[in-house]
Amino acid sequence: MIERPDIDALMAGPLGQWLAEQESVRIAAKTSTWNRRFIVLLILLPLALFVWITFRLELMPLAWGTFVLGGIGFAWAQLPVSRAVKTVKVGINDAIAEALQLDYTHDCKAGQPFALAKECKLLPSHDRARFEDQWNGNFGDIPFSLHECKLEERRGSGKNRHWVTVFRGIVMSVGYSRRFHGTTLLLRNNAHRGFFSGKKATIKVIGKQLDYAEMVHPDFEDRFDIYTTDQTEARHLIDPLYVERLIALERSYEGDDVTTIFHEGNLVVTLKAGNMFESGSIEARDDRMRIKTTIDQFVRLSDLAKELNSREPLTGY
Repeated sequence: MIERPDIDALMAGPLGQWLAEQESVRIAAKTSTWNRRFIVLLILLPLALFVWITFRLELMPLAWGTFVLGGIGFAWAQLPVSRAVKTVKVGINDAIAEALQLDYTHDCKAGQPFALAKECKLLPSHDRARFEDQWNGNFGDIPFSLHECKLEERRGSGKNRHWVTVFRGIVMSVGYSRRFHGTTLLLRNNAHRGFFSGKKATIKVIGKQLDYAEMVHPDFEDRFDIYTTDQTEARHLIDPLYVERLIALERSYEGDDVTTIFHEGNLVVTLKAGNMFESGSIEARDDRMRIKTTIDQFVRLSDLAKELNSREPLTGY
């Protein structure tokens, strides 16, 4: 179990001093963004009027073109603020990670937990993926890693082609107190349906055949499905208390569609959730609240990691 970092101690130490130094940077970023917005309006509106008068375009093409150029222009204008916010976020998260004895990286690549979740078909099909906010380390003697990911799929055709977000959330790996004898997946109800409807009796992932397992508690049958290579081990790992903890995890992050993998001594959890660990802000008055939110998220994760490792080994295993 990790010791909760003290916000007052963080703010009184190097982090607080560094944030004070960032105040002038944030003010300069806001000023630069407002200046850029003025430049965009000063150029875009006269240009649109000139094109409309000169070429006599219809209103809809003109409006659409103005909207696209305006979006590009205002994205350019927002860059100074976005960069300042990212700098503050990384600085705060680095300090929190140090206090938690974890390693933090903002820009990262997919790790092995993501690859396993993808191979086990716990994540939706996608055409591109983005990753950020990677945290690695140990909660006590429990290995832990986490990163956020955003998965998008290209849909439509021709002018209607567009990107759709199919998953945004976290992929987390927690080391377990013992190595598993089998592979067990906990999925949302009816995640795998047969050709003529109904749940599939078996699925094949990572070169293994997993069989459907009945839930021990009937109240959860309409919420989750279990597929496993070891029925006895699965019933020991996934009991009503375990499911209640996962539901509590969903609620604490205001997320949904939680799934888990028990495989070779690691528990991998995927959870749809909003953008997390956003400790950076352009306003200094928001710093303390955002630091508290990020710390709260890790305390809950620490509690979950501890609870999931509080089981006795199976008799005879």
